[in-house]
Amino acid sequence: MVYLVERRMGKSRRNFLTSLARSKGFCVDNTLSDKVTHIVAEGMSANELWPWLEEQNLPQLDKTNVLDITWFTESMRADRPVPVEEQHRIQRPALQLKTRLPDSPVPTVSQYACQRRTTLDNPNKVLTDALEVLVENCEFNDSMGPCSGFRRAASVLKSLTTALSCLQDTAGLPCLGEESKTIIEEIIDCGSSSRVEDILSDERYQTLKLFTSVFGVGPKTAEKWYRRGLRSLEQVYSDSSLHFNRMQTAGFIYYEDISKPVTVAEARALGCIIEETASYYSSGVSISLTGGFRRGKQFGHDVDFILTVPEPGKEDGLLPAVIDTLRSQGILLYSDFQESTFDLNKLPSRRFEAMDHFQKCFLILKLRAGLVEGQQVDPGCRRDWRAVRVDLVAPPAERYAFCLLGWSGSTQFERDLRRFARLERGMLLDNHALYDKTTNTFLQAKTEEDIFAHLGLDYIEPWQRNA
Repeated sequence: MVYLVERRMGKSRRNFLTSLARSKGFCVDNTLSDKVTHIVAEGMSANELWPWLEEQNLPQLDKTNVLDITWFTESMRADRPVPVEEQHRIQRPALQLKTRLPDSPVPTVSQYACQRRTTLDNPNKVLTDALEVLVENCEFNDSMGPCSGFRRAASVLKSLTTALSCLQDTAGLPCLGEESKTIIEEIIDCGSSSRVEDILSDERYQTLKLFTSVFGVGPKTAEKWYRRGLRSLEQVYSDSSLHFNRMQTAGFIYYEDISKPVTVAEARALGCIIEETASYYSSGVSISLTGGFRRGKQFGHDVDFILTVPEPGKEDGLLPAVIDTLRSQGILLYSDFQESTFDLNKLPSRRFEAMDHFQKCFLILKLRAGLVEGQQVDPGCRRDWRAVRVDLVAPPAERYAFCLLGWSGSTQFERDLRRFARLERGMLLDNHALYDKTTNTFLQAKTEEDIFAHLGLDYIEPWQRNA
């Protein structure tokens, strides 16, 4: 008789694995009793599992097989209970571990951002800002290893509820490498980091940061311009030997507007425009604001929306119809439409790609000041509108939950969520689907909560994902 421990595993995944096991002829009990011969846990350490088991007061606990999920998955593949081997067992902790003093320090911060609640309240902003300068500089230098290390360190610090006062405060915190600790210690002791200050004053860093602020310009293009001796946007734009693509051309034309932050009031006004425009195509279209604004930010560099239609396949014509309507209204300044390449037969993908395969478009829209709540039209201004970057994506309705989770961010939260799924649960997660490699099945989800449940994770609200 098998019993699956719901803690860490999650109710949804436990129900799924119970049904799978019963379909293969296994006896699975929903209650922990003296009839159970095999207790199976997932994602629980011995120090967490055994105290809980002992609280259940099972008379034959010492004679019961307490096993890791690996025994269960091997049994599912074999369609029969495989022999219990030493590597399957979750051994009872040694006595000295059980008698640890209650006030002994125990690391409580997970290495995964998807197991940390990170709000916009950041008491360590001076430290995380410095680490993010190092992240950006590593990106300019194409140093992905150090870049990932500094990014993860900054993410951990953002999740803390109190400010670090000395380097000893970092004891037990994951993801803090020696370089990150050196920066932290220097800032705490001296108020700033000489390494960060050197980067901020470096001409190359300043120039690449300026060039990449242009819509459509990435680090490689910025580096190429820098090596040509160009140091300002005016020099770049006036260089007749350079050829810009459509996106970069629009980026220069509307630079003054789209380089300024977008307010949450402007994002809501754009949402009303997109919703009204989409309703001409179908009355059943739903629209969701994603990205930083969904996580509670008051400002952003662009605005992201997910558009969905209930009828299968009808999403194919949605974005072209929206673009045509925006153009007819005279508010479309730029558009780049990308047709859907989504194919379930090509999933699961073992390689994560930066962009998903859903139909999407990247726009620059004319937003009139009179449409923004609380914003007054300046009579001295030469025009009553500003250009704003807007991204739209239109997934099939059954993929909405995965798309919403992926487009909500933050980037580090999503990276760690995929990493957790792969390393801790043997699953593959992206913006399209969640695939369980153990059972070779796609797991269905109508909501984000369903996805978290499949992964055995506590649900993290969007405003707590600012990792």
